[in-house]
Amino acid sequence: MTTSTALGGSFAQPAFLSKERIIAKRGFNRWMVPPAALAIHLCIGMAYGFSVFWLPLSKAIGIKTAVACAPDMGFFEQVFSSSCDWPISMLGWIYTLFFIFLGCSAAIWGGWLEHAGPRKAGVVSALCWCGGLMLSALGVYTHQIWLMWIGSGVIGGIGLGLGYISPVSTLIKWFPDKRGMATGMAIMGFGGGAMVGAPLATALMSHFATPDSVGVWQSFVAMAAIYFVFMIGGALAYRVPPTGWKPEGWTAPAKKTNSAMITNRHVHVSVAWKTPQFRLVWLVLCLNVSAGIGILGMASPLLQEVFGGKLLGTDQAFGQLDASQLAAIAAIAAGFTGLLSLFNIGGRFFWASFSDYIGRKATYFVFFALGFLLYASVPTLSHLGSVALFVAAFCVVLSMYGGGFATVPAYLADLFGTQMVGAIHGRLLTAWAAAGVLGPVLVNYLREYQLSHGVARADAYDITLYILAGLLVLGFICNLLVRPVADKYFMTDAELKAEQAIGHDAGADHTTSLEWKADAGTKPLAILAWLAVGIPLAWGVWITLQKTAVLFH
Repeated sequence: MTTSTALGGSFAQPAFLSKERIIAKRGFNRWMVPPAALAIHLCIGMAYGFSVFWLPLSKAIGIKTAVACAPDMGFFEQVFSSSCDWPISMLGWIYTLFFIFLGCSAAIWGGWLEHAGPRKAGVVSALCWCGGLMLSALGVYTHQIWLMWIGSGVIGGIGLGLGYISPVSTLIKWFPDKRGMATGMAIMGFGGGAMVGAPLATALMSHFATPDSVGVWQSFVAMAAIYFVFMIGGALAYRVPPTGWKPEGWTAPAKKTNSAMITNRHVHVSVAWKTPQFRLVWLVLCLNVSAGIGILGMASPLLQEVFGGKLLGTDQAFGQLDASQLAAIAAIAAGFTGLLSLFNIGGRFFWASFSDYIGRKATYFVFFALGFLLYASVPTLSHLGSVALFVAAFCVVLSMYGGGFATVPAYLADLFGTQMVGAIHGRLLTAWAAAGVLGPVLVNYLREYQLSHGVARADAYDITLYILAGLLVLGFICNLLVRPVADKYFMTDAELKAEQAIGHDAGADHTTSLEWKADAGTKPLAILAWLAVGIPLAWGVWITLQKTAVLFH
């Protein structure tokens, strides 16, 4: 097979994974691109659901009960030991590594992705994510936790980062008329990955479990195979529009108040991160996500400890409940967590789509203003004993948490243009990594501090919620300060052409219009593509709805 070079001319047939190879032809149906993105995001989104493996892995040797390590065994001895079970605290490092390497890989290789194209990035993501699962399977089989840290945490985390940002730039270019909705559809899949993957993992572990095995390593292998098929299918289905393409009949909106933040020019990634706008949007995302992660992590224990026996129709406090009552409210809390995950996913699509109508800056104003009111009202609602209003407040808050992730790529495209928005988004995701530390630390340490000073369990979350509300006030101010990017930061026409050449961007030939609608014959294939991702997602939603039913009994 012949290849093409970035600057020195091209041969007849570009390389199979190259960006030139996937430039769409006239009549291509742009609605086939979101399912390709969803196929990848639904797989890597299982990172959110990895905790389903913690309990079985903590009994990988003992099977029924954990085999504790000797009290005098040091940390490094435990890391390399194959004679005792891992504590859940050691397993939890995989989750931490996921999001550290997601942010780092997206920031480091975002520029490469813009030049290499989404197909190559998607394939690399599949190899890293699924290869990491296979290495983790080996780690479980040999009982070496460091192999799991490297496999899923490091290599898998790199796959997460590349897979997460791979469709962003492509979708925004295919949907200049619906930027928010397009990215919302894809990023919705990342939120829904655990909804599909967690019950799948549970079913696989149950199937593979034997008297001598908890079934985790076999489940890792099976899931790696399933995910690889979906992710490669998604990567190969990616297409990019020719430079200058637009939907038939669409014209860019004239400048007016609600579109003043939208530019038709482009900022290079090496310049974008130095602008005041990037720093402000970084803080906007970090503060919104910090508050959301903080409240997500404490939602289940907060519900149980604040309402206690009221969840069962009694006036007993949490500490007065017996074992059977504790099990009953734990099931209710699990249903509550499932309901929050539905709103997290739905919010990604709803708020991102809504931002197409009111603008990205206005959408974040809603997040911060409404979020502040809800966070500040939760302590009052809990003291009033209103479970329904408490649950409703959390659901809206979590919808805006998900919406923040889905809306920010379009916000960046509005400010910095579409040429390198994927790379710019990759660098912005370091805000996610920072929020992943800030939010849980605030919640966990403040709660423990208050409990250690004699504060009642039902009251221990009040100050934390007020502090999280304060973070949203800071976010509101940062968003208020965002202004259109100054002219000096934009690429000149010559710089843009040079970047497009490096990025293997190409227009259609002189006989092809840059404005088309999809051929009618592509509709059946588009429907099949949506069914391929829609059926697993619908199954995950159904399983989650069954779990949430206990809330309404």
